[in-house]
Amino acid sequence: MIRFPHLVFVTLILLSACKPAVTPTTLPTEMTTATASISPLGSPGRSTAIPGSRTITIFAAASLTNAFIEIGLGFEAANPGSKVVFNFAGSQTLSTQLTQGAVADVFASANPTEMEKLVTSGLVQKDSPMDFLTNQLVVILPTNNPANITTLDDLTRKGLKLVLASDTVPVGKYTLQVLEKLDQDPSFGTDFKTRILNNVVSYENDVKLVVAKVQLGEADAGFVYISDSVASPELKFVKIPSKFNIIAEYPIAALINAPQPDLAERFIAYVLSFEGQAILKKWGFTPITQPG
Repeated sequence: MIRFPHLVFVTLILLSACKPAVTPTTLPTEMTTATASISPLGSPGRSTAIPGSRTITIFAAASLTNAFIEIGLGFEAANPGSKVVFNFAGSQTLSTQLTQGAVADVFASANPTEMEKLVTSGLVQKDSPMDFLTNQLVVILPTNNPANITTLDDLTRKGLKLVLASDTVPVGKYTLQVLEKLDQDPSFGTDFKTRILNNVVSYENDVKLVVAKVQLGEADAGFVYISDSVASPELKFVKIPSKFNIIAEYPIAALINAPQPDLAERFIAYVLSFEGQAILKKWGFTPITQPG
C-alpha cells in the first residue's frame, strides 16, 4: 500500500526503477469517448477540512497507478486532514482480497466483472458502481525495437518474444478479445491469433508487469492499455485500429462496510469531478465527463 504525500512514495520504485521519471504525454488514439450524466457529490475542488486526521483506503487496478497517485494528492489538498492509501494490483487480485476479508473504502476496477463479484458477495451495493473512464489497448515495443516491429502482422514472426497479461486479468481478457477480432479479418491471414499466441513467452498477473518486461528487453512486444504507453513515453508502440480494439469500462464504488463512508463518497466525487477527469485524461484515459 502507498500513503501520500509522505516518503512512502519510495514504494513507487516498483514501477519506475526501470525508467527515468517522465512527464505524461498525449498519445494520439482512435478511442471512442463514452458519456454519462453524473451528479458529483459536492464540490470536490473546494478545500474542506476533515475533522481530525483520517485515512481512506483505495483498492485500484494497476493501470490506474500514475493517475490515481496524482488524484490522491489532489484529494488530500482539497480535503485537509485526509490521508489516502492505495493498494494497486490486478483487479482480479483486489476483488479476491476483498472477498477474503481485506478492508477498504473504495474499489476501482479495470472491468465490470470484478466489481460484479463484490456486488454478488454483498460487499458493494447493487446500484452503486459507476463507470468513471474508458481505456483501449496498444502494442508496446522496447525503445530500440530490436525486432523491428512496425505492424501487427510482424507480431506473428517466428522467434518473436511476446508478453501478455494472464486471461484472469482484465487486460489479458481484453487482449484475447482483440486477437479474436483480428483473427476474423481475412487481411491478417488464417490462424492469426494462434500464430500470435505461439510467440508468447510469459503471461503476467497485472499490466504493469507486462510493461516492465518490455522495458527490460525481456520481450519484443506486449499488449497493454493506451494509458500505460502514455506513462512510459520512452517506449515505441503499434496502434490497434479502432475496429479491432475494445472499449474497457472502469467502474468505481464505495464498499458497504467502508471504515470512512463519507470520505469514500468524497473521493469518488473527486474522481468524477472536472479536476479528477482532467487528470485521467492527461494520463491517457478517456474520461466519462469531458473536463472543462
